[in-house]
Amino acid sequence: MTRVTAACIQPNTGTDWEANLAACTGWIEAAAKDGATFIQTPEVTNFIYRRRQDTMAATHPEAEDPSLKAYRDLSAKLGVWINIGSLALRGEMDDRLVNRSFLIDPSGGIANRYDKIHMFDVELPSGQKFTESRAYRPGESVSVVDLPFGRLGMTICYDMRFPHLYRDLAKAGADILTAPSAFTAETGKAHWHVLLRSRAIENGCFMIAAAQTGSHDGGRETYGHSLIVSPWGEVLADGGEAPGYVTAELDMDAVRKARQSVPSLSNDRVYRLEGQSDAAAAE
Repeated sequence: MTRVTAACIQPNTGTDWEANLAACTGWIEAAAKDGATFIQTPEVTNFIYRRRQDTMAATHPEAEDPSLKAYRDLSAKLGVWINIGSLALRGEMDDRLVNRSFLIDPSGGIANRYDKIHMFDVELPSGQKFTESRAYRPGESVSVVDLPFGRLGMTICYDMRFPHLYRDLAKAGADILTAPSAFTAETGKAHWHVLLRSRAIENGCFMIAAAQTGSHDGGRETYGHSLIVSPWGEVLADGGEAPGYVTAELDMDAVRKARQSVPSLSNDRVYRLEGQSDAAAAE
C-alpha cells in the first residue's frame, strides 16, 4: 500500500508573470512543508490576459520561458513533483500558441508534457465568448507516465467533458488523472463537481484538479474549488473560492478497491450502433 500527499495550488492569476510566480511559489513551499510531494498548479499558471494579442505578445518559446525555469528550479530545491497545470507558450508548428502542461520531477527534469487537445470555442448565455482555437494549436496525443507512487495521465480543463479520453488513459494504466483548470464561474457552479466526480468514478481513478479563482483581466471570472477526488467519488479536498492551497492524502490502494468493486474497465464491450456500417462503427 502506498500513500502520498497531493496539493492543489489555487491562485488568482493576473497579467504580471513575476507576481503570479511569487504567489504560487509561496503556496508551493507551504504545501511542501505540510508534507505534499505532488503539487499541482492550475491552467495558465504564468498569466491570464483577456485579449488574444496581449497573450501572444507576452509568451515565450518553451526553452526561454522564465516561469518554467523557475518551477523546475523550485522542484529541485524542494525535492517534490510539480505538475504545472499549464503555461501559455509560443508554439513550434505555426503562429498559434500551445496550452502545455508539464510534469517536473524532484530533480527539476521534465518528466512529461501534454498539450491541451480540446479547444473551448463557445459563446455563453452571459455574453462571454471564448475561441481558444484562434489562439491555441490543439494537441494530438496523450500518454501515461510512471511516478514512484502511481501512474499519471495528464489532461487540461475542457478535456474533462470528453469522457473517452479518461477511459483511454485509465485503460492504459493511469490511476491518477489530472485536470488543472481555469473553469468559468457560470459553468463551474453547474458542472465542475459533477464532471470531476464522474471521471473519477467511471475510471476508478484519483482526480486532481487545481483551479484558477476570482476575477481576472477583462472581467473574466473563474470558479475556484480546486478538487482532489477519490476513485470512489469522494471529495477529499475542496479549495473553495479564496486563493491558497489544499492538500489530501492519496491511498493508492483505493484504486484497486474501487476497480474490484465496480470493474467497469474490464467489463467494457465493443458494440455497433444500429444503422451504422461495420466500417463506420470501427472508426
